[in-house]
Amino acid sequence: MLKKIMTSFLVLGLVFPLFVSNAEANTTHQVRSGDTLWLISLQYDLSFSDLLSANRQISNPNVIYPGQRVAIPTNNNSQAAPQQTSAEQVSSQLSQFEREVIRLTNVERQNRGLTPLQIDEEVSKVARIKSQDMRDRGYFSHQSPTYGSPFDMLRSYGVSYRAAGENIAAGQRTPQQVVQAWMNSQGHRQNILNRNYTHIGVGHVQGGSYGHYWTQMFISK
Repeated sequence: MLKKIMTSFLVLGLVFPLFVSNAEANTTHQVRSGDTLWLISLQYDLSFSDLLSANRQISNPNVIYPGQRVAIPTNNNSQAAPQQTSAEQVSSQLSQFEREVIRLTNVERQNRGLTPLQIDEEVSKVARIKSQDMRDRGYFSHQSPTYGSPFDMLRSYGVSYRAAGENIAAGQRTPQQVVQAWMNSQGHRQNILNRNYTHIGVGHVQGGSYGHYWTQMFISK
């Protein structure tokens, strides 16, 4: 069984990448590091010539810069950007697996004299959407092709915070396995034991290439 884990964290004071709303993403693409016009055309299922025709302001198609806006033609032969899931479409009720991950996380904190994290249902919704997105779009990364970074994603769903972090994992079949895997990794353990975090959300989904996808999101309010 393939298994992966990854961690990310952020404190306020760092620059947040700009979030492109769903409506805006249907007509424009914000260039990110590593993007090329060719890759953008593949992402939106466009012909390269159609993308060039819609962006005549780009004098050299081999040179684009992060933050630059690229027009995405919307016609019968092209597809809009990946659609986002609204928080209202996701149940606020945590599954037994998700609650167990939170319980085990707080056991680790309390064993070290730290305050247990409070469950934030809105953060859990976002975490579940992230796990679904990884499963459905076949990637494993903090950077979502649909939502951007986890910090952008939280803000786009109306979650405010002073600091935030994310742990992700794939392939572990039980809450015990995934929490143990995170605790065995320094970066993930630092997120779990960060004394500055006050709230947690967990999202777990089944299916996809790895069978199970897990997301922990931490925030301090």
